Amino acid sequence: MGPVLAGVLQLLALIGALALVHVPVGNYMARAYSSPKHLRVEKWIYKAIGANPDAEMTWPAYLRGILAFSAVSVLFLYLLQRLQGVLPGSLHFSSVNPAQSFNTAVSFVTNTNWQSYYGEQTMGHVVQTAGLAVQNFVSAAVGMAVAVALVRGFARSRTGELGNFWADLVRGTLRILVPMAAVAAVILVACGAIQNFSGIHEVGQFMGGSQQWNGGAVASQEAIKEIGTNGGGYFNANSTHPFENPTPFTNLFEIFLILVIPFSLTRTFGVLVGSVKQGYAILATMFTIWLGFTALMMWTEFAHHGPALQAAGGAMEGKEVRFGIGGSSIFAVSTTLTSTGAVDSFHSSFTGLGGGITLLSMMLGEITPGGTGSGLYGILIMAVIAVFIAGLMVGRTPEYLGKKTGGREMKLAACYILITPALVLVLTAASMALPTPPHSMLNSGAHGFSEVLYAFTSAANNNGSAFAGLNANTDWFNTMTGLAMLLGRFLPMVFVLALAGSLAEQKPVPVTAGTLRTEKPLFTGLLVGAILIITGLTYFPALALGPLAEGLA
Repeated sequence: MGPVLAGVLQLLALIGALALVHVPVGNYMARAYSSPKHLRVEKWIYKAIGANPDAEMTWPAYLRGILAFSAVSVLFLYLLQRLQGVLPGSLHFSSVNPAQSFNTAVSFVTNTNWQSYYGEQTMGHVVQTAGLAVQNFVSAAVGMAVAVALVRGFARSRTGELGNFWADLVRGTLRILVPMAAVAAVILVACGAIQNFSGIHEVGQFMGGSQQWNGGAVASQEAIKEIGTNGGGYFNANSTHPFENPTPFTNLFEIFLILVIPFSLTRTFGVLVGSVKQGYAILATMFTIWLGFTALMMWTEFAHHGPALQAAGGAMEGKEVRFGIGGSSIFAVSTTLTSTGAVDSFHSSFTGLGGGITLLSMMLGEITPGGTGSGLYGILIMAVIAVFIAGLMVGRTPEYLGKKTGGREMKLAACYILITPALVLVLTAASMALPTPPHSMLNSGAHGFSEVLYAFTSAANNNGSAFAGLNANTDWFNTMTGLAMLLGRFLPMVFVLALAGSLAEQKPVPVTAGTLRTEKPLFTGLLVGAILIITGLTYFPALALGPLAEGLA
């Protein structure tokens, strides 16, 4: 079997698995968020934190809950790292320095999981399990809660209430993420991923020295890392490491875990708004872009343009021989089109155009299918913009799901899509203009620029993957990427929740013969076009200076 055929068969198997679970997983999540009953363990948690899960919240109250919870989480994770040197189970690692502690705490709380450190040489068992792994669960649950709040804004009328943040947070964690991660962890352990709390071991002798490896609760963290579209690896090599991702099967299984919730949330959306066809229209948009980008990535990598790659017979630099070009290409597109950031290969070693695809995937706003929750609310914002464009074309007041999108709604949607590009482009420009930050670049020219552009694109879009080659463990990059992660996560949530509150207050508009049918293929095509055109117009100059210049050289 040739490598191209193997890659295509992996892609088909993945699509089949996602299609198989789409309806049951989507329906289950809809029931989890709409059930009037509380589990006993949930009641204990509500009592412990002093929350009333049945009290409805307006959008400002919902936002205050998110910000308060996230602020406490950042502080807790920061202190845990700063105190690591005196904690048991630290593997004798010292405390993490302040700048890196801040960056890591912000990174995991914002669901970015950007890592400017070597995991196996920096974090002990306590920080990994009680700090990082916990945030992998709750940061994903926060994103899902915001998505559900926006869906309620479309589904409800004449009310400013969007549900209860604490109930949504707890249910997303306990009813959805924990059970799925437990099953996935068992499968990973059965396939060879490690799960222990062992210390540091010396392995063999290599050129007069020994190699050291430490164990850890790797399989359980790997499971929620992918399911929650987190991406932070236990080891520096991330999902390239055989302890995290042992076989070609686990590689495909981890891609499945990355995609299952973002794709299935479209079914949840359809069920909650009372029209599964609307969910399928959003799903079709996500799937079209994901499949198109995957096919394009496989073509660029298998074609291995350039004399060096042609002489070598393939673009295998930076890729694991266990996964090959096909598996690496599918993983790279899936992890950058979602807000995952996990890697099973190193994107800096992809062809010039292949590296550009990973950049463009994040620049779309990671909405196709996007992160757990963030993908759904991001593409719904784009749907609002798409119906506004359609309304301008035909001279009608735009409507989506029976809700008018007037001046206030469009201002909120416009702010949402502008904030992330502003962060990326301004911080990249500052890094290239100042004298010190460029010293962190391993390469010069277009590829070096791509390293910096990738770093801020990854941080502001809460992805967390790195282009490799950039030394991000400096005060400048730790601080600036930390700020990009904070602002890129929470400012968009402000606009999403404000839009949800505005929509919930409206009275539904009856469907007429002139209403744009947003469940039809025509609207799917319009939405795909709007996403690609808006992103292209925003980022084309930056892409032209980096990956396009390199790829066309």
